[in-house]
Amino acid sequence: MFGQLLKILAGILMLIGAGVFSYNYFGQTVGPREVTKVQEVPAVVVKKETTKSTTTAQVSQKKVVAKAPVASPTKTNGSLILKTPVVEKNVVAPGPLRVLVQAPTTSALSILGVIEHTNIERAQNGGLPALAENTVLNRDAQMKVDDMFAKQYFEHVSPIGVGPADLAKAVGYAYVIVGENLALGDFGSDQGVVTAWMNSPGHRANILNVHYQEIGAAVGKGIYEGNETWIAVQSFGMPLSACPAIDYVLKSQIDANNIKIANLRTELDVKKALIDATPVSEYDYNMYVSEYNVMVPEYNALVGNNRILVANYNAGVQAFNSCINAAGAH
Repeated sequence: MFGQLLKILAGILMLIGAGVFSYNYFGQTVGPREVTKVQEVPAVVVKKETTKSTTTAQVSQKKVVAKAPVASPTKTNGSLILKTPVVEKNVVAPGPLRVLVQAPTTSALSILGVIEHTNIERAQNGGLPALAENTVLNRDAQMKVDDMFAKQYFEHVSPIGVGPADLAKAVGYAYVIVGENLALGDFGSDQGVVTAWMNSPGHRANILNVHYQEIGAAVGKGIYEGNETWIAVQSFGMPLSACPAIDYVLKSQIDANNIKIANLRTELDVKKALIDATPVSEYDYNMYVSEYNVMVPEYNALVGNNRILVANYNAGVQAFNSCINAAGAH
């Protein structure tokens, strides 16, 4: 009996429990629900960073570094200056030799005889080499003989100022030194007139001049101051060809090079001024430097080559001038 009672009680409790569960479940699923407020989280705005561009468009100026240093033109320092050949020529003309007493002209003089005895005296007085007869100097001497008879004078310089240098030029004799001996009167023979010159210090020195290489002579008989007499002339010379020749072709080349050098230098100076006036940061700076540096080697090479040519030319001029000066030291 008691056991049945317990079973009834347990059944009641199970019914009650089931009802409570059903109520809660129904309430949660079907019945109204309480809304719980949820705290809002503010949105985070992410700002995009703007990256600065380093493009050429945003750069006002682009710094440019010079590609190469500015080259240096070669300094000439006067090395391209040409020496000047000596233009002064030497003339030796001792006072005319004239016999004081005029005698009848029974003697005869000859060009060959005068030249022969002149060379004999040179050989006997110092062993000097014989002078070569030069037909141009013969013509020079003959012009002098004819002029003295025509103008009635007996001097190395004519009344109108024509002297030995002028005669040499007139006959086309290019010389380093020329000399002239004059004799008027009857000396008896070719040897006699040469001996008379040798007895006169000035004429003797002319005959024995070590610089002479050529000789011309002329003799003539005519009326001078109302008397018939002989005039004899010796024309001595050292031809210009005896001295080292000056290379005028080389000089022309040097002159042409110097003009080109001067023009290039002017262009270089203009370009250098442009470089100096242009900031290194400018885009054109490198272009100006490049143009300048291209020209400098050409300029330097031309200066170097011309310097060698000038040295060679000046050495020749120096040798020529020394020859001229030595001939004048008699």
